[in-house]
Order: sequence, then C-alpha cells, then structure tokens
Amino acid sequence: MKFNPIVTAIVVVYLLVMLLIGWYSSKKITSNTDFMVAGRRLGPLLMAGTLAATEIGGGSSLGVVQQGMQSHGISSAWYIITMGFAFVILTFLAPKFRAATVKTVPEYFRRRYGKSAGIITAIIMLLPLIGLTAGQFIASSVILSTMLGISYKLAVVIVAVVVTAYSIMGGLWSVTLTDFIQVFLIVIGMIIAVPFALNQAGGWGNVVANVPPETFDMFKGYDPLAVISLTVMYVATFTVGQEAVSRYYAARDGKAARQGSILAAIVNFIYAFIPAVLGIITLALMNMGRFSADDFASVGARYALPILAMEVMPAVICGFLFAGIISATMSSSDSDLLGAGSIFANDIYHAVLKPDATSDQVMRMTQGVMALVGVAAMFIALFNTSSIVDILMFCFTLRAAGAFFPYVLGHYWKGSSLGGTIASLISGSIVVVYMEKFSGGYLFGMKISQPIIPGLVAGLVFFLVFSKLFPPKEQTTELAYEED
Repeated sequence: MKFNPIVTAIVVVYLLVMLLIGWYSSKKITSNTDFMVAGRRLGPLLMAGTLAATEIGGGSSLGVVQQGMQSHGISSAWYIITMGFAFVILTFLAPKFRAATVKTVPEYFRRRYGKSAGIITAIIMLLPLIGLTAGQFIASSVILSTMLGISYKLAVVIVAVVVTAYSIMGGLWSVTLTDFIQVFLIVIGMIIAVPFALNQAGGWGNVVANVPPETFDMFKGYDPLAVISLTVMYVATFTVGQEAVSRYYAARDGKAARQGSILAAIVNFIYAFIPAVLGIITLALMNMGRFSADDFASVGARYALPILAMEVMPAVICGFLFAGIISATMSSSDSDLLGAGSIFANDIYHAVLKPDATSDQVMRMTQGVMALVGVAAMFIALFNTSSIVDILMFCFTLRAAGAFFPYVLGHYWKGSSLGGTIASLISGSIVVVYMEKFSGGYLFGMKISQPIIPGLVAGLVFFLVFSKLFPPKEQTTELAYEED
C-alpha cells in the first residue's frame, strides 16, 4: 500500500505513548509482587479493561474479519461472544482465584499438590505462551507492514522491540495501564470503520444484496455444538491461562474480581459483531467489484481489514483504526510475555533453581525471560504462515486440557491429589497434541471440531481415578505457605 504520513504519524505517536507508560510504570515498581500482580490493587474498571484487552487480540480483530469475509459470515462473531460467556461463568470462580493469593498458576499447583506438579504445569504453560505471543506479533506486523509499505519481516522486528520493551519496564502495572487505554481504542477504532465501509458499499442494502443469504446465518461457521465447545475452551483456558487469571490474582479483593469479570464480558458482547460485519462488507465490496482480492492476494487474506481501511477511510480515521487494531494485538502479546516470564522466574528459577533468590532477583529473572520470549516469538512470527486463529486455538487448548480440573476442583475438593493432578496434566496434553498434530482432529474414527472436549474429558477421568487410587496424605484445600 502507498505510504501515508498522517496514518503513520498517528500510529508512531501511539507506540511512543505505550513506551512512555512503560517507563512511568517502572517508577511504581518496588517489589516482585508489584511487577507480577500489580501489588494486588486493581479495582473493577482496571480489571475489566485489562481482561477484555488481553483476550481481544489478533484473532478477534484480523482473524474474525478474515473469517467473516471468507467462510463464516456473521457467525464469526461467536469467536468473541463465547469469550463473553466465559467471563460470565468465571464470575463464580473469581473470588476463589483471588483468595488463593498466588502469583502464577504453577505456584498454585506447587503449593496445593507439591513441587513436581508445579514444575510440570510450568513446562506445559510456558510453550503455549510463546506461541500466543508470536500469534499477536503476526497480527500487529500485518498492520504495520501494510500501513508503512515496509516488509512484513521488518514490521515484526519493530513490533517485537516495542512490546517487549514496555512490558519489561513496568510489568503488570504497565500492562494494565496500556490495556485500559487500548481496550477503548480497539472498540472505538473498529466501530468508526463501519460507516466508512458501508458508505463505500452504498449502504447496508447493497451489502445484503451482494453477499449470499447464508452469510447472515448465525450458525453457518459455528454450529450450536461448536459454540458450546468454544465456550468450554475459553472457560478452561481463561481459568488456567496466566495472562488472564493473573488479573484475578491482581484484584484488590474478591468483589472487584467478580465485577471486573462481568464488565469484561459486556465489552466482548458489544465488540463481537463489529469485525464480523466488517468482514461481510469487505466480501460485498469484492463481489461488487469495488474492492479486489488481488490487493492482498500476494500476502494473504489476513490483510483484508487494513487494506480495506486504506482504500475507504480518511487518513486520520484510518490512523486511529490502525492504532486500535495494533492495540488489540499488543494488549494480548504483552500479557503473554509477562505470563511466560512470571512462570519461569517464579516457578522454575525461584522454586527449583534458586530457592533463596530475593524478590529483586526474581523480578530481574522475569524481565530477562520476557526478553528471551520476545526474541523467540519474533523468530516464530518471521517464518510462520499459519492462520492466526489456528495458532491461538492450539495454544489455548494445549495448556488448558490437563490443568483445568486439578486447578478448579483443587479449590473445593479435599480429595484432590498429586497423583491425580499429574495424571490429568499428562493425559489431557497427550490427547490434544495427538488430535491437533497427528490425527487431524479424529478420535476413534470421529471428527471432533474442538479437541479441548476430549482433552478435558481425559483429564477429568484420570484426575478422579488417580486421586482415588492415590489419595492425598492430608485432606485439605489449604495451600502450603511460602515466603513471598
């Protein structure tokens, strides 16, 4: 696309503001707890902003537009609506999460079940966080490369440097403040794009007349079973995903955690149909001959939204839209980076390699690992060609299948044991990897759209059976005490 200095200036200013917030937040950090869980002082509004921004990422912007245009139509909105369902369900668990006073999910497993459970959980959750970071780097780089007319690879490097820098500087304080700004840019930027795209199409009537009738079938791409499966997947992955559950850990109390979760759900419900509608309008413009698929044929359909914006919107509005889309992806990647760094430093370095490490040493290790993860994710983004949604779905599923039931039931069932937990972690992960990477989604001859379901079933069965066969020595739901 042709270089536009106004669009570029707006986005460059936005990126600089994010770095400034990172620097400002670094001045507020006095301990490892401040860095990892923002001092446990988040109120409902900050909770809602950071939760919603974290989960509304590349898949929920570029990915949903791509789905809406190519195959799913309006039903692509389910990808985001089901996130809202998950946040509603999590309101019932949120106070329990906050009451645990841990900093990471593997820390909960270690203090609840033992050191081996913590180590296995940390390993299972670290690798998906690298993939999730890479997926968001890809989405951000799509925008930058299109907007500036630079190569995709150069854009990846720019995105990786900016996101990694401000995340390392301020930890969860920085991530929360940037998320709070970003969630408004995400929603408002995408909403502003709709009337301009409609104007280019000649109104909603022309859009409807130039797309197949089934485009408006809410179950075209996701049937009811897939909607349920997607909701289950999000509940599972938000429950044990460090980038999401750390927000509940950081709430000032259980009430704030519950209220923030509800507000985040409302944001998702409002936002869900916007990228889906933009995808449909893009399809209509293509069918009308006003927008050509050739414009992004060489780089893939994931470029549909930025190229549409450059063609139909004034430069200033386009700049804010691009800032909004970059907000969506950056607000997810910074959380994934922090999650990976926190898990390694807290649950491998501090728990295993150097138990006598000071709070400051753990924080520095967190920052160092974040830098390494940023580099690793950058290289994955440079050479990966998979769908953004596909990357995210696999990572969400892998880390949740085996960990979900030991984590949730561990808060309520005194009979939860170390043996059951390890059996669940291993069996759930094996089922997911087998279905995603070896069987093509088939299990016992049946095609299953969401591998998270059999993964969770396997995890639950093994958890219950092995907890009964190898019961805990002490019947309690209390966590072992650890020095902060």
